[in-house]
Amino acid sequence: MTQTFHSKTLIIGAGSMGLATADYLASVGEESIQLLDAHSPPHDQGAHHGETRLIRLAYGEGSGYVPLALRALERWRELERETGESLFVPTGVLNLGPASAPFIRQVEASASQFDLPLELIGGEAAAGRWPGWQLDDSVRGGFESRAGVLRVERIIACWRQRVARRAGVTLTTGAVVTDIRPRDDGGFTARCADGRRFVADRVLAATGQHLAPLLAPLGIELPLTRVRKTFAWFEADARYRPERFPGFSLTDEELGIYYGFPAIDGAGFKIGRHDSGQPLAPGAPMAPFGDHPDDVAELQQVIDRYLPGVGKLEHGAVCHYVRTPDEHFLIDEPLPGLIIAGGFSGHGFKFASAMGEALGQWLRTEMAPAALAGFGLARLSA
Repeated sequence: MTQTFHSKTLIIGAGSMGLATADYLASVGEESIQLLDAHSPPHDQGAHHGETRLIRLAYGEGSGYVPLALRALERWRELERETGESLFVPTGVLNLGPASAPFIRQVEASASQFDLPLELIGGEAAAGRWPGWQLDDSVRGGFESRAGVLRVERIIACWRQRVARRAGVTLTTGAVVTDIRPRDDGGFTARCADGRRFVADRVLAATGQHLAPLLAPLGIELPLTRVRKTFAWFEADARYRPERFPGFSLTDEELGIYYGFPAIDGAGFKIGRHDSGQPLAPGAPMAPFGDHPDDVAELQQVIDRYLPGVGKLEHGAVCHYVRTPDEHFLIDEPLPGLIIAGGFSGHGFKFASAMGEALGQWLRTEMAPAALAGFGLARLSA
């Protein structure tokens, strides 16, 4: 006999956005929330593994993100206070690149528009202040003292523990949703591969790489692409301890766009490449780190040029980005009562605390928050 479960709100995908939304809804007294995940978070099948993510405020991807980033930092601090966990490491973030680079120019514009602290510094001065860098004055730096590093897997574990203690939320793992269908009497039915059905009045689908295939049978075409990405940890000397070296973004017109972290908790110096990568179909397996010829070489070239105290490779990992054509988020309500959230990979996690609040408000009030107005599907269709 097919099992059918009923709830007021159904959240498909218990990654960063799904868990954050469930946690917010439960915190404001909402009940009858069903949360589904194909795996068991935290895990390495989505976009939240890899230990750490940067949170930046003077945003180089566009000043429209700044209010959301500021709210996110407030909520990360709240989560720390409520859980007693260390979730944010205040390393600061140094944005580096040619003064003419669009990203660097937008960092400065965002800081100016929102009166954010941003210390402008030349490359040689930056290398003097942070000796882990080898820089000249062809590079310009913008240092954000309020920015830092989020401990992502610890955050996911905190949210899962909080959700487990909430009477109004049920988390079901191992639930592979294969389709969503509108009901004649209103609401939606989500069907799982094992035959279980979940019926709800309102649905949030935040399923990462599986979002576009899940919505396609409803006639909703989502322009999302999946890209294999790599990052790695390296041995490093004392110059790269978190009290002596900030998180960073680096734009090099020849080598590409990179991001990195000091050696937090003895894990080693971490670096990854933001641009480039190998396209993948949804659900296709990712080749392990080292299988592609560029996996180590594209990271090593940056280390050789800029980071004199970074040594041999310790280990690497793979992840994926799920991107829209303009690399901004995709958040919309393509059918009444069905909210979709995707295209976050690459720069989404830092916003998850604020995004959970905004998506939760949308589910509660049936009105889209103004903070999410710029992320609709219409801009991509046009």
